[in-house]
Amino acid sequence: MLISLLLTSWLTFVELNCENLFDWRHDEGKNDYEYLPDATRKWDSHRYWTKLNSIAQTIISCGGEGEAWTLPDLVALAEVENDSVMNDLTHRSLLRNAGYEYVMTHSDDERGIDVALLYSPFTFRLISHHAIGVSPPEGRHATRDILYASGLITTGDTLHVMVVHAPSRVNGERSTRPYRLRVAERIITTIDSIRQTDSKANIIVAGDFNDYDSDSAIVRLSLHHLIHASSGAKGSHGARGTYKHRGQWGSLDHIFVSESLAKRHTECHIIDAPFLTEEDEKYGGLQPRRTYVGYRYHGGSSDHLPIVMKINE
Repeated sequence: MLISLLLTSWLTFVELNCENLFDWRHDEGKNDYEYLPDATRKWDSHRYWTKLNSIAQTIISCGGEGEAWTLPDLVALAEVENDSVMNDLTHRSLLRNAGYEYVMTHSDDERGIDVALLYSPFTFRLISHHAIGVSPPEGRHATRDILYASGLITTGDTLHVMVVHAPSRVNGERSTRPYRLRVAERIITTIDSIRQTDSKANIIVAGDFNDYDSDSAIVRLSLHHLIHASSGAKGSHGARGTYKHRGQWGSLDHIFVSESLAKRHTECHIIDAPFLTEEDEKYGGLQPRRTYVGYRYHGGSSDHLPIVMKINE
């Protein structure tokens, strides 16, 4: 396994929103009460481990099929609660023999959810990482920090990665739009800083932006010398986006790359394997098989599907 990872000519990058990957214990100072055993959702250790292994299975499935299969090199995760969850995912789940390491944020998000980056130390040698804060507009709660990490890939080049989980649309798309634009501007400022040192820097920006392709924040990033690599990505079993809302497919999850990476052959697709989807009985077709439908436990992996990007090194 290690030999195949070192000899591969592809960098495989995955983005996945895990749909509230909480443990079943209370984190002091965080509003995680709905994910406790005695709460309405009745979130307990059995449900936690079922979900954790389902997320691990999802990541494994992103490596391809047959003899071409290999573990993804980098996995950007949104909606993970804490180090306890990430330690369990990397050391106690179905991924325990994969050799993954991780870095993550520890944001002031009131619910205590963060973003993380799984990486194979055989193909991404971590150089540095830190959190990038985003100041909330007046009257808004703190959002998730942006995770920045840099590392050396097998070609000897430095790769800069940012993992994002922008503010949701809970209070309406229009009223929350300025907050997501702040996230986009923070990303742009960071990229400008990187490019001052290396104008041809290799950069990946990925995550749940809570915006679709035509929304302001996504357009803003696309206009800043970033290539929207995941635009138009589809699944092989009928998924036309990573998320389905009221019968309509769309992608709230996105992967952007710098022009230097886009010059190499990049290919993005959505993983909609049968174990990740189910029949949409109301609107027809398929939909992601989510963990909860409202407050009713449904047992699925996530309400988002993963995006896989391969880059020819």
